[in-house]
Amino acid sequence: NVEMTNSNTKSTAPFFDHTGLVHITEKEFDVVIDLKYAQTDNFTGQVIYLHDQCFLHPIAANALQKAVIVAKNLGYKIKVYDAFRPQSAQERLWQVCPNPDYVADPKIGSNHTRGVAIDLTLLEMATGLELDMGTGFDTMDVRSHHFYLGLGQENMQINRMRLLTVMLTAGFVHHPREWWHYQLPNADSFDLVNADI
Repeated sequence: NVEMTNSNTKSTAPFFDHTGLVHITEKEFDVVIDLKYAQTDNFTGQVIYLHDQCFLHPIAANALQKAVIVAKNLGYKIKVYDAFRPQSAQERLWQVCPNPDYVADPKIGSNHTRGVAIDLTLLEMATGLELDMGTGFDTMDVRSHHFYLGLGQENMQINRMRLLTVMLTAGFVHHPREWWHYQLPNADSFDLVNADI
């Protein structure tokens, strides 16, 4: 990791690596990072990433900073499940789940591989507990659809609206089939990042 420093200041800033992505750290962005594809706690049951580092396109990183402030003002903290995803990882996910409703075909390209998509949830600042969103991260069925109205799920829907409020205010748009997935508007207009970090 590289830190950008200035001889006139002791502070550090998120660095741009050789791909132009911004390194998202818990300290610099005041978030909790729990990259699910760097562990087996994901829908594949496999470790997909060979690292546990989090990166975003600079515009998405700036929007995330706004989201952090909005969430904090509402009494919440952001927990990040996934952000930039190397192409090789996208190909592995597609091998396990070749369903374009939930996993982007790597031949087309994922908005995660563009560095402009982020998977996340909210924590209560007072307790550190995750809000009940009705399903876990990367549940690949109708229950994960953003506006799913299951019986007895009123609290879940309110919590999803809280997350939606935070992210829309910060400039992201939501994915209709994945309550945890947000991306920049016109995400597919950004270039794919050809890097394995």
